[in-house]
Amino acid sequence: MRVRYREYSGEDEARERRYQRFRRVFMRILLVNGGDAEDALDRIERHGRENGLFATRAEFQEFRRRLEEEGFLKRGAGGGFEAGAGAGRAVREDALKHIFSGLRGLGSGEHRTAHSGEGLDPLPETRPWRFGDCAQDIAWLETFKGSYRRAGIEDWNLREEDFEVHEKEHLANCATVLLLDISHSMVLYGEDRITPAKQVAMALAELIRVRYPRDALDVAVFGDDAERIAVGDLIHVTAGPYHTNTRAALQLAHEILQRRKHQNRQVFLVTDGKPSAITEEGMVYKNPFGLDPRIVNKTLDEAARLRRSGIPITTFMIASDPYLQGFVRQLTEVNRGRAYFASPENLSAILFIDYLRGKQRTVG
Repeated sequence: MRVRYREYSGEDEARERRYQRFRRVFMRILLVNGGDAEDALDRIERHGRENGLFATRAEFQEFRRRLEEEGFLKRGAGGGFEAGAGAGRAVREDALKHIFSGLRGLGSGEHRTAHSGEGLDPLPETRPWRFGDCAQDIAWLETFKGSYRRAGIEDWNLREEDFEVHEKEHLANCATVLLLDISHSMVLYGEDRITPAKQVAMALAELIRVRYPRDALDVAVFGDDAERIAVGDLIHVTAGPYHTNTRAALQLAHEILQRRKHQNRQVFLVTDGKPSAITEEGMVYKNPFGLDPRIVNKTLDEAARLRRSGIPITTFMIASDPYLQGFVRQLTEVNRGRAYFASPENLSAILFIDYLRGKQRTVG
């Protein structure tokens, strides 16, 4: 075998770093523009050309080719470019790293409980064998030790009372409905709340997918009404000319979770906090001015109904307005749930309130 040596220039590493940097920018633009790949490519090419980041047109084409190879980009039916399946996953992963960068040990796991019993993971602790225990759970070392202690080495034998089995950690599963506010208030007065809201929603979806793969996850968006969507479609979500029918979203979540047979059920609500619509007798009653008691009370009634069904709401509030936060605190108290408060500018400094345990702290 021949080995050829050449002078190390660092060009390959520099080229890879440049690609990774542009890939992150590409994913960020997709998050902001609703998954428009053509727009993202145009912006990157224009920025690169204006700032001399691509020496030649061929360098930009190489960047685009790698995006295609890695599944972040694909050709659409009309010949243009669309976000590939890998793009949505990459945006969710980036969002998870950005918002929950303090989390460690993400991997295949479950929701641990303090109870032992039937489960999947054997514990070091043992207990006496009972009728119905699986033979694969027998703790042979402890079993032999017990037999030796009872009969000694000279007259060694095994009896039923000698057998020990490993305890198992009880693993709970959970069904989650993730609700994302897409009302007009999420982009009102030029303030972009929908991008950080999507970032939170996608991070939560990725966290559940990675850490709790056996859980059920349903996603819905809500404006004048509420509608289920696929997790992969989160990247394409944009705010629209809608009011905020939080009650319809909670009703849809309740309906979905009533059909789930999981041990635990929960709702994740990502919103800027202000309900401005309810559906009554097939008609949508709207009031965008202030907090209408008619709308607020009906929404709180739905939160209380979820509480009676044993379904907590965890609200992720993407707004800093005190009166909007006041409604979220009221909803959380009625439901006996939890709330995270963050400003759109700083998702890493989050105020966490747990009404169930009476705790309040700042995380991040």
